[in-house]
Amino acid sequence: MIDFFWSLGSFIVALGILITAHEYGHFWVARRCGVKVERFSIGFGKAIWRKVGQDGTEYVVAMIPLGGYVKMLDERVEDVPAELADQAFNRKTVWQRIAIVSAGPIANFIFAIVALYIMYLIGTPSLKPVIDSTKLDSPAGIINVVEPQQIIAVSGQKVRTWEEVNLALVGHIGDPSIELTLAPLATLSGMDMPTKTVTLDTSAWIFDPEKTSPIISLGLGIFRPGIDPTIALVSAESAAEQAGIKVGDKLSAINGHPYSDWKAFVDVVQTSANETINMTLIRDGQVINVDVTPKAQQNSDGETIGIVGISPTQAPWPDNMRFDLEYGIVDSFIAATDKTWQLVVVSFKMIGKLFTGDVSVKNLSGPISIAQGAGASASYGLVYFLGFIALISVNLGIINLMPLPVLDGGHLLYYFVEVITGKPVPEKVQEIGFRFGAALLLMLMGVALFNDFARL
Repeated sequence: MIDFFWSLGSFIVALGILITAHEYGHFWVARRCGVKVERFSIGFGKAIWRKVGQDGTEYVVAMIPLGGYVKMLDERVEDVPAELADQAFNRKTVWQRIAIVSAGPIANFIFAIVALYIMYLIGTPSLKPVIDSTKLDSPAGIINVVEPQQIIAVSGQKVRTWEEVNLALVGHIGDPSIELTLAPLATLSGMDMPTKTVTLDTSAWIFDPEKTSPIISLGLGIFRPGIDPTIALVSAESAAEQAGIKVGDKLSAINGHPYSDWKAFVDVVQTSANETINMTLIRDGQVINVDVTPKAQQNSDGETIGIVGISPTQAPWPDNMRFDLEYGIVDSFIAATDKTWQLVVVSFKMIGKLFTGDVSVKNLSGPISIAQGAGASASYGLVYFLGFIALISVNLGIINLMPLPVLDGGHLLYYFVEVITGKPVPEKVQEIGFRFGAALLLMLMGVALFNDFARL
């Protein structure tokens, strides 16, 4: 329940910030173009706070935090006194109207740059993208990893962290091939070692984001520090807790066979759902034997596996793989702008691949997924929350630029038609477009919500 309210609160804060940035973009440019703004609202429905400013604008915070709007004086909507006619939105030139409408999405992109700028100034603890193996029957199987290798670039795009690798790979879903530039682990210690570029055949690459990451699905083995079989965590009400296993116990054998590695232990547990297994442990220098019955649980593939509810102790990451991703005052702005541009490019690519079928509509996410993401990122700290809302801000800006008449992009489409033809799009055509756009948008929202509930 605490997690629910934390996610809900983080969601409201994140969405409130992003909506305010978007609507303020419209508001600020409208005022600069001489348009009278009657209401600036964050949220829909009943107002929970309102104030009329000295500029005559009513500022409102409403109950439903799923959007907002800027109500401008417009002769198409209401009767406008003659003395205020020159302040009506519809009286402005087509280029002024284009500027006002496009200001919302542009504000979202600017906000993303600001959020990432602060994030890079603070710095984020990061890991260099190092692999130590590949899966043979996978696109990455052609890479022979003799020693750990760092991924330097993906199809020419430089990457420094696993997050950047993940983002770059997502942008190439559906492409026939992907190039990876690698360097030996020795390079991380400052030695001048040669790099090599490998072309992966991804024509048959199938990636399901609900089951795995693009990194794993390509067959790349992420380097992880060694595992100490000393128990670091025992989950509450788990099979391990019920059997009396404690934090600090060291796994010595399972079913009479000496412990070899953690993966082998996990394999035995997962194939022993509801079947008793014997674990030999060392506790305070004493050898004890414990019978444990792994509880049955379904994995992401719908298979029944056994779970005992313990985690081992992981060795610390090598110092030459850890670093703080941070920049100076000027470089932070450059990095933030570059990252925002990367997010814009990847987002447009993903939208295009939704239409071509390279990406399934099952990948669409709605407010529930956003709330979960907001809660998780906020729990990790400010820098992670800033990175999350920067991503959502970019996506909000791009979605609003889609040429659907109910969105900013639809209005812009009409205005550019007016620029080309020299006359406004007929009201009847606009009305039909709005109905079509609303129906399509509701359908997409329905799919996103369905996906959200399916992931719960």
